[in-house]
Amino acid sequence: MSAVTRRVVIVGGVAGGMSAATRLRRNDEHAAITVFERGGHVSFANCGLPYHVGGVVEDREELLLQSPESLKSRFNLDVRIRHEVTAVNPDAGTVTVRDLTTGGEFEQGFDALVLATGAAPYRPELPGIERAHSLRDVADLDAIMADLAVLESRAAKNTGARKTPRVAILGGGFIGLELAENLVLRGMGVTLLQSGPRILAPLDPEMVTPVVERLEANGVTVLTRAVTRGIEHDAVVLADGTRIAADLVVTATGVRPESGLARAAGLSVGTTGGVVVDASQRTSNPRIYAVGDAAEKRDAISGGAVLVPLAQTANRHGRLVADVITGRTVRAAEVLGTAVVGVFGLTAAMSGWNEQRLRAAGRAYRAIHSHPANHAGYYPGATGMSLKLLVDPENDKILGVQGVGGQGVDKRIDVIATAMRAGITASELADLELAYAPQFGSAKDPVNMLGMIADNLAAGNLSTLQWHELDDAVAAGAQIVDVRSAAEFDAGAIPGAINVSVDELRTRHGELPDAPLVVHCAVGQRGNTAARILTQLGFTAQNLDGGYLTWKRGIHSAEVMANGSVRSAIPVPVGS
Repeated sequence: MSAVTRRVVIVGGVAGGMSAATRLRRNDEHAAITVFERGGHVSFANCGLPYHVGGVVEDREELLLQSPESLKSRFNLDVRIRHEVTAVNPDAGTVTVRDLTTGGEFEQGFDALVLATGAAPYRPELPGIERAHSLRDVADLDAIMADLAVLESRAAKNTGARKTPRVAILGGGFIGLELAENLVLRGMGVTLLQSGPRILAPLDPEMVTPVVERLEANGVTVLTRAVTRGIEHDAVVLADGTRIAADLVVTATGVRPESGLARAAGLSVGTTGGVVVDASQRTSNPRIYAVGDAAEKRDAISGGAVLVPLAQTANRHGRLVADVITGRTVRAAEVLGTAVVGVFGLTAAMSGWNEQRLRAAGRAYRAIHSHPANHAGYYPGATGMSLKLLVDPENDKILGVQGVGGQGVDKRIDVIATAMRAGITASELADLELAYAPQFGSAKDPVNMLGMIADNLAAGNLSTLQWHELDDAVAAGAQIVDVRSAAEFDAGAIPGAINVSVDELRTRHGELPDAPLVVHCAVGQRGNTAARILTQLGFTAQNLDGGYLTWKRGIHSAEVMANGSVRSAIPVPVGS
């Protein structure tokens, strides 16, 4: 038998750790590879955990991807579950390990060490927080499922009207939304409590409105600016004294890097709380690497350090580390934070920075909104989506993208995220050659249309105004001109607007005042045509970006952010 080429110890399994371990074995048949996992499962689909709660994934075993035995058989890995690494000793090249089953401790030597310690759920320091669940691993899942079974059994024994168990979720991020949907599918009454002004913070306010309304339409109570003061046996108590009935409470308020082991070993830890690594995932000690949620990443927009707790990134970096350890020169790409979440059939996806982050950083940008159909409108089943592109006005670089709607949103965000990685400019999206048939898209795909709008802006053929800029424009003397039909105008209009249909502009433009004009239609397309007509007739005209729909959602979101309540739904239209 060949001699051992190198001793590699990996602390933590799941995405980053197991990707590193299996790639290492493919690269080096003779390495001694040991994985220590303090939990009871080394390889499981943590992104699938909420879907077992709702019964979408019926069999819990489907979430358990590999076992120590299967990993030994296929990859000859020494995987030890319920073993916690309590210390890293860089000078000695060892780790101290505690066997959580026996309580015994031992030292394990390494030539290379990979820290894949992940992130821990953030649990706010609140009275009664010990009553709340988190959902990070299989043990958390089992605890939630056990309590849900008790609640369902208790409800079934009630005489008379059945009492629906109530669940309160603290946090409106990805996990909170997925849990809300799956708990409703299970028959629970759900209240989603967000301490900040809006749920799903990566989306800008006008883009998150449809997500809130889809939750509400499916029975989820969404409360923003709902700061929790404490948790009691049957309620969550808010800062203003409001009691939210809750037979079960789950915290989904984010995660924090598990970087304590690295810090104690003297490794550099950044201001984000993540382990500092270079482009090869090396820490400040050249023999030690860090991957996954525990490690900092480099942001593709700013170049600064960020945390991106996403499984896809962890998998890629685990693979990269294995290549580095076995002698390949590779570098981690900067991250865009591309992500997607589904909510009762609605898709919300994003990549790069949002508008609020750009404004906070003082960075110049252009915003482009569109509301296209997912495929040709004449083909049965077309549904609307809303897209938002953020562009650097100096170099036409794409800074971010967001999408909300039905089928096809994820496809468009993936295309634009790929374009961002490739350095394709916003205007160049117009020329992307994308697959087209009526049931899949349009001859001018929504991605192409965003590029065409970006090209018009870059060329100076179009000037737009954002929904949140409208009040200031009117205060400065601008007149709003609604170029929709009279019937659309009568059904709802921006206060102070005058109505002249785009089809009548050439004959009725004499009715318009000698003032700067802000024109709009439903979603922006007719408004663009109107702005071009009026500009060439001698008027100063801007198109309200995204039209009436974007304005209405923006105003709606501002009201929600101010008072924490939700009003009536604003549907996504098909076409313009």
